[in-house]
Amino acid sequence: METGTFVFLAYVLMLSILLGFELISKVPSILHTPLMSGANAISGITLVGSIVSAGSTQGDSLSVMLGTFSVFFATVNVVGGYAVTNRMLGMFRKKDDQQK
Repeated sequence: METGTFVFLAYVLMLSILLGFELISKVPSILHTPLMSGANAISGITLVGSIVSAGSTQGDSLSVMLGTFSVFFATVNVVGGYAVTNRMLGMFRKKDDQQK
């Protein structure tokens, strides 16, 4: 990879990290649950793409291995995200509903 391309990609990565942090820190707490559900849907799309990548027969072994790792991490992300969303929604239930 050329040095200029690497510097540009590193710059984009740093900007996206800073922008993401600023956006998330300014979201009111009432909107965290809908945003978490939306992020889980996006992670589901990522999971489908990683399954396609892991199951490709035309790629080399490195792409299949990276696809397999991405299937694992996307699955962990989706399951963990829905667990957190469920827990957050549980905080809004009435006390009577939690005992049933």
